[in-house]
This record gives sequence, structure tokens and C-alpha cells, in this order.
Amino acid sequence: MMLRAAHLLGFLLARPVATSPSLNDRVAELERLVLKQQELLSSQEEQFQETQHMLSDISRAAAEPRRLAATTLPPKVHVIDNTTERAFTDIENLQQALDHTWFILCGAMVMFMQAGFAMVESGCCRAKNVQNILLKNLTDVCVGTLGWWMSGWAFAYGGPMVDGYLENGFIGTDQFFGAGFMSTPKAGMIEPTGAIKSWFFQWAFCGAAATIVSGGVAERVNFPGYCIFSFVMTAFIYPVCVAWTWGYGFLAKDISDVGYMDFAGSGVVHMTGGVGALVGAIIAGPRLGRFDDPDAFSPHSLPLIVLGTFILWFGWYGFNCGSTLGMTTAAKGMMAAQVAMNTTIAGATGGLTVFTLRLALLKKYDIGGFCNGILAGLVSITAPCGNVEVGPAFVIALIGGFLYQGASALLRKVKVDDPIDAFAVHGVCGAWGTLAAALFDWGDGFDLYHGWSGFACAQDASGVCLKGAWGGGMAANVVEVLAIASWVAAWSTIIFLPLRLANFLRASDSVQQEGFDAAKHSPSKAYAMGEPGAGSCVISA
Repeated sequence: MMLRAAHLLGFLLARPVATSPSLNDRVAELERLVLKQQELLSSQEEQFQETQHMLSDISRAAAEPRRLAATTLPPKVHVIDNTTERAFTDIENLQQALDHTWFILCGAMVMFMQAGFAMVESGCCRAKNVQNILLKNLTDVCVGTLGWWMSGWAFAYGGPMVDGYLENGFIGTDQFFGAGFMSTPKAGMIEPTGAIKSWFFQWAFCGAAATIVSGGVAERVNFPGYCIFSFVMTAFIYPVCVAWTWGYGFLAKDISDVGYMDFAGSGVVHMTGGVGALVGAIIAGPRLGRFDDPDAFSPHSLPLIVLGTFILWFGWYGFNCGSTLGMTTAAKGMMAAQVAMNTTIAGATGGLTVFTLRLALLKKYDIGGFCNGILAGLVSITAPCGNVEVGPAFVIALIGGFLYQGASALLRKVKVDDPIDAFAVHGVCGAWGTLAAALFDWGDGFDLYHGWSGFACAQDASGVCLKGAWGGGMAANVVEVLAIASWVAAWSTIIFLPLRLANFLRASDSVQQEGFDAAKHSPSKAYAMGEPGAGSCVISA
């Protein structure tokens, strides 16, 4: 622009024109314009050079390793020493709040499944034993809570850890009674840890494993003997199974490069409870007259069974979706949605499968079978819900329904009395779900494997997908099924058998005939319908 102005000025000055009063004015105006343009160009050149320097500094900073020492320090609620700790950033505060909210919400949903278990178990049994069933469910929660607090958490997650894995690979040895969950760095300051939220969430799972057993031994086991087993299950038997798996024990580290895959606990929780229920049912023996007059043992309340099934189905979303163990990234949110979809499809498929099978066999509608089919589908998808697509989820639940029906019929044939089909639903379908998690993994064919990697393949240290990893994942899950089943069966026998031999486990024939409620409870009936005063309810303080 400056050159154009100069040329124009030279042209005008060179022209032979007659003197005019306005010519000098025009020349002066053009000179002012040229000077103004020169100043503008000079300013723009300075800005351009400054921008170049800025871009150069940014490029050098990006090429060098980041030296943000503060972000490598552990974040604390209270910062005492700035050289060894730091405060949470705004993003970290939000992430911690979201994670804690997610854990508490999902843990509460899993805990509410206890109400579902109580309704299903009491509905499946006879009215004269309802209070005793409910008592055992309440006791499972309360006794199980103390067992988990005293030693359960410590055995399962207490560590110590080495390179992210349980040091001895078998059982935790720290944090008994919640030790180490909080510290006091300075008088008047309490520093909490993230272990508190995990304790609550995993406690709810522990209670579920114990409650499964109560259904398998219902209507003939004495309350004190059952309390002993419930405590040992929550304080020792179940926590060790967790240590091997979710606690990063030998099943996570030593079996293969990719370890086992049990996203939400088909094996860890459900099979543990199911195997315990089977052992208890065998050692306790069948209910008095169970196979002499089967019609006398029909469920007394189908409405309770249906209500309990819906409660359990609802709680299963906390069980499975909550096993993302956080909600701070888009990937975790999408994984929770995938898990929810798989869970929904599996529950519906399992229910319809068993309902159709029972209709074909009985030529009548079987609502109780429908409900157990739903639970069978949900148990089957609990392990693979985080690493299969919805099509395989349908197939897994379909097969789970057939396996449940076959196991239920087989137990009756060999006269093992399992009042709520706890082993068929949780034991058999739990084992199947664990195997299905590896068999139907959404990796490419039988070469690549995803497992715990979620939407990405399992990779080596250089970030390349592991080839042939599926075989290792399948082997690890087979070992999981065998190890957990053997462990639980052995320890359940160790607890139940001495109790039975000491006449401390099985109720007398007279108590079974009269009913636990009349013989052991006050009031003597769970229902007061049709009796004077039945329309009122008084709870004494």
C-alpha cells in the first residue's frame, strides 16, 4: 500500500500541470496519507514478530517434558506440607464428588436388593415360616456388616499391594476394623481416604452373597447355627474369593497376561452364594415330608415373589452398572449404559425362556418359574455385562435359562431340597456367566481379547493389541470357577457339617411341623388376616 501511494505521489509531481490553488493541498494530503500508512505497517510488523516469538515459546514448551511437580503430589483435603502434598484441583473435586455419589447411589441400590431377597424367599416358603425367613434376612445384613467391618474388608482389599497386585496373591492382611481409612495429620484435622466409599459399595455385595445361602437352607435350619455360618461367610469365605479377583490376587496376575474377567460378580458373588446354598441344603437335609407330599410345599405368596423379583431386577442396575467403579469420564458413562442395556436384555430373555419351557412341560403358566428365569438371566450376564455386545447378551441369557431349568429339575430328581432354587439360579448360572464372559468377549474372533480393557483390546507395553489373548482369558475364568467353587464348598462343609453332627443346625421334626413362627417367634404368625384386631398394627417401643 505504501508503494502504491509513493508511485501515485511521484506521478502527480511529475505531471506538467498549470499552477492551481488546490494542487498543493492535494500533494500535502497525499503525503499525510503515506506517513500514516508507514506508521500502520510498522506497528503490524512489530505485532507479527511478537506473535512469532510467542509461537516459538509454545513449541519449545510442548517439545519438552512437563515439569508440573505439583500435579504429581498426592491431593489432600488438608495440606500441611506443600512439598509433599497438594490440594485437590477444581476438576479433581468434581471428579471425587461424582465418584462418591455414584458409589453411594449404586451401593444403596444393591443394599435394597436385600428387600427383594426377603420377598422372594418368604413368598417361596410356607406361611408358617415367614417370620423366620425374614429374621434370617435381617440377620444377614446386620451380622454381615460386622463381619465385613471386622475382617472381611481387610481380607478382600486390605493389601499390602506391590506393583498394583496383592503382595501374597491370596489374602489381605491390613485394615482390620477399618484401620487406616482416616488419619490425623494435625490436631483438629481429619484426613479421609477413598477407601470409605469402596468399603460401603463392596459391603452391599458381601451381604448379597450371604443372603443367597439363607434361601437354600430355608424352613429347617436353626437360627443360631445359621448365624454362625453367616458371620464366617461375610468375614472370611467370601472376602478371600474377592481377594483372588477384585482384590488383584493370583487370578488377576498369575494365570495369564489378561487375567480373569468377572465384571460384576457372576462367580465372585453369585456362584459363591449358590455353592454355599447347595452344601447347606445337602448337609441340612430336606424339609420334613418334602418329597413325600410335594404339593404341601408350594409357595404361599406369588405376589411377594413377583414383588421381590422386580426389586432385585431394579437393584441389579446398581450391582452391574455400579461396577464401572466411577462416573468421571465419557467412557465410563458409555460403559454404564452398555451394561444397563445388556442387563435389561438378559433379564427379559431369561424370564421368557424359562416361562416358555415351563409352559411346554406343564401346559400351564408358571409365574414362579418366570421369576426365577428372570433372575437366572440376570445372574448369567453379571460377569460379561461389561465386555459383550447386546446380541451375545441375549444368547448368554437364553442358555442361562436352559441351564437353570435343567439344574432345578436335576436337584429335585436327586432329592436335594433347595426351596428357592438358589443353587440353580446363582450357582449354575453364576458359573455359566463367568465362562461366558470369556467365551463371548467382544474381541475380534478368538484372537484379540478385551476383558477389563472395556472398549479397547488388551494391549502390551507398547500399546499393541495382544494376539492370542483369548485363550489366556478363558483359562483364567475356568480357574476362577474351579477355585471359587472348591473354596466355598470346602469351607461351607467345614462350618455346616460339625453343626449338623452337634444337632445345632437342623430344627427338630416337631418345630418343622408346627412351624418356626409358632414355635420360635412372637407374635406367632406373620399374618393376622381374618382375626380380631387384624385391621390395626401396634409396634411397641
